[in-house]
Amino acid sequence: MTETAPRTITVQNWQDPGNLGQSFLQMDRLFPVSVIRAATPPGAGPLVSRRLHSFYHLDVPLPDGSRMKVSEVLSRTNTDAWMLLRRNEILAEEYSGDMDSGTRHLLMSVSKSVVSAVVGVLVGKGAIDVEKTVEHYIPELGNSGYQGARVRDVLDMRSGIKFSEEYLDRGSEVRRLDEAVGWSTPREGGQTTLKSFLATLRQHREHGSYFEYRSCETDVLGWLCEAASGRTFASLASEVLWAPLGARHDAFITVDSAGTGMFDGGICATLGDMALFGAMIRDGGLALDGARILDAAWVEDIFQGGTDSAEAFAAGPYSDTMPGGQYRSQFWFLSEDRDTAFCLGIHGQMVYINPRTGVVGVKFSSQALPVDPFAGPAAAAMFDAISATFA
Repeated sequence: MTETAPRTITVQNWQDPGNLGQSFLQMDRLFPVSVIRAATPPGAGPLVSRRLHSFYHLDVPLPDGSRMKVSEVLSRTNTDAWMLLRRNEILAEEYSGDMDSGTRHLLMSVSKSVVSAVVGVLVGKGAIDVEKTVEHYIPELGNSGYQGARVRDVLDMRSGIKFSEEYLDRGSEVRRLDEAVGWSTPREGGQTTLKSFLATLRQHREHGSYFEYRSCETDVLGWLCEAASGRTFASLASEVLWAPLGARHDAFITVDSAGTGMFDGGICATLGDMALFGAMIRDGGLALDGARILDAAWVEDIFQGGTDSAEAFAAGPYSDTMPGGQYRSQFWFLSEDRDTAFCLGIHGQMVYINPRTGVVGVKFSSQALPVDPFAGPAAAAMFDAISATFA
């Protein structure tokens, strides 16, 4: 039987489920990008040792009450690569297909946590006050639905903006956002830049009320970073985050026709560098070499949440699937467990962070569904089971 030749990946078909395993590795070929420079010289960074373990036969209790081995979870969740870091030791590191340690993979909404960290640095430097309104820094949004929204409201996705995150609905705002940044062909009369799109959004409820996940919030934060610093996001992120982190490889972010980053999901980075990012959050804002990146109070606030963060989550649309959950500064808490923070992206991107056990897990995937009801909870349960062995 003759094998079918690999399909050419294009801007039109890159999000087709059968193409994700390749397209997530080719974003710089498909779209214009800005580079987030790593440490100099290339390959420099903190000392990380390797003591590889096999976790394949470890039992994973799944949310539905069934059990599965780690090897089964990995095989059933379209895993492109995964890593486990404890303290400064790599305990697991595996790649599939065309991936290796230098391959940059699309982070999707894990990008949101990276953008949040840059915001946190600017807050620590006094360049951003989270209690000020968005239009204080971005006057262009003064006539939009964001008028009156505080930076803190946007960080916690508690603005009153009307925005549908229905990925499978071609008419949803999240898909119109894709068109504006060039990730898909814009419809007639649609916006063709991120900033022009954000200015069209309207308010439909009070700012500061319940939590509702919306990608546009992170795009406002990326714009905020540029407005407050007078720098492009890529240049700023390199200086205050990526290079101090000790990242071994440049990252990049896709940009729209005006050169504005796709902040909510367009960052691409290597597996190991995302483990370093997770370790920095785990260690209270310190890079593995001891360099201070984020104020300890900023990171502590992510884990503790605000005085009403739990109530805001419970009042939103995710309380049934994640009872006891919380969302703070673009990080997820999937249950009442405040020891474990997650960075999450559609199609199976995950960074797992547990300061109590010292475990950081990173998983890159190419799941067919944007939100898979089995794969996401199974991957989280897998990292929980591994982390529990170090408790």
